[in-house]
Amino acid sequence: MASSSIHPIPPQTLSPLTKPLKVKPPTHLTFTTTTLRRHSFAISAVRDPDVLPVKSTDITDQPGGSMMIMTIQNETDGSINGGVGGGALVGGFDGQQLSLEGIGGGTSGGGGGNDGGGRGNDGGGNDLEKLIDRGINVSFVLAAGTFAITKLLTVDHDYWHGWTVYEILRYAPLHNWNAYEEILKTNPLFVKMVISGVVYSLGDLVAQCYEGKPLYDFDRARMLRSGITGFALHGSMSHFYYDFCEAVFPVKGWWTIPLKAGFDQTIWTGIWNCIYFIALGLMRFESPATIFKELKATFWPLLRAGWKLWPFAHIVTYGVIPVEQRLLWVDCVELIWVTILSTYSNEKSEARISEASAEATSSDPSQE
Repeated sequence: MASSSIHPIPPQTLSPLTKPLKVKPPTHLTFTTTTLRRHSFAISAVRDPDVLPVKSTDITDQPGGSMMIMTIQNETDGSINGGVGGGALVGGFDGQQLSLEGIGGGTSGGGGGNDGGGRGNDGGGNDLEKLIDRGINVSFVLAAGTFAITKLLTVDHDYWHGWTVYEILRYAPLHNWNAYEEILKTNPLFVKMVISGVVYSLGDLVAQCYEGKPLYDFDRARMLRSGITGFALHGSMSHFYYDFCEAVFPVKGWWTIPLKAGFDQTIWTGIWNCIYFIALGLMRFESPATIFKELKATFWPLLRAGWKLWPFAHIVTYGVIPVEQRLLWVDCVELIWVTILSTYSNEKSEARISEASAEATSSDPSQE
């Protein structure tokens, strides 16, 4: 008997003889896979019972397939991640095969969300630190200003009985000056040190504002370094320098004024500028080589800049002001000069720190 082969005929090639029955399948089928860490996968299959079979050679158009929608559900809070990158997974049945699309995008989207959350937390911490730092600056400025104004206005508080506000304001300047002279006689060195410390602190604050920093965003450490230099070095050294200058030029006469001013703006200014730069560099923990390099680069420009200001001021210093009052007058002018000094001293250091940070970032790709 001759063998015969049987070739199965696909059901898609036959036209339906009768109207297909509308079988209503389960509208919602849910099952859960193995739980991975904090997420479980819930798959729901949905079929439209009203779809009629359509003749087509495209396998994707056959009614045997079902659309699959997968969502990732968080076990802890019950929230469902939706969206293309937020965890919605779409696939379908192709014959007996199950295809899932979007798994990689969903998981990577979730990872990106986690990374974004971490960066958001870091940004929030930086904002909080900046807010606290600004609050400290504002509190410091308000406290210092309130203390100074209160001390100046209450110099006569023991005699205020029956005084009007006009009388208090009228006599406050004169009586503050008298109090200053009394203290200057009893402890001149300490008074001059305090005045220089205050002036150098204010001068650095003015320099920072001139450089573009808001008043509430100034560098407290930088201002403190300048104030310490003024208190510990400038006030004490200037106290002895003006006595020394009078000993070098003991003759009284108008022609000694340019000699004293010339000596001040060459010998004394050169020495003091070097001391100022070295002191600030040491308090910034810079190496001697770095300090010497900055001093060498700024010595002559800074000395020439002083010649545009101090010769005119020293006409008054050595021609009008008594020896014991000279430092007070000089410190008033120093408010302008410390602004220049601080700008020269710190712009080099800050530029070097910025360059070092840029080099460290470029050398470390993980920080980019």
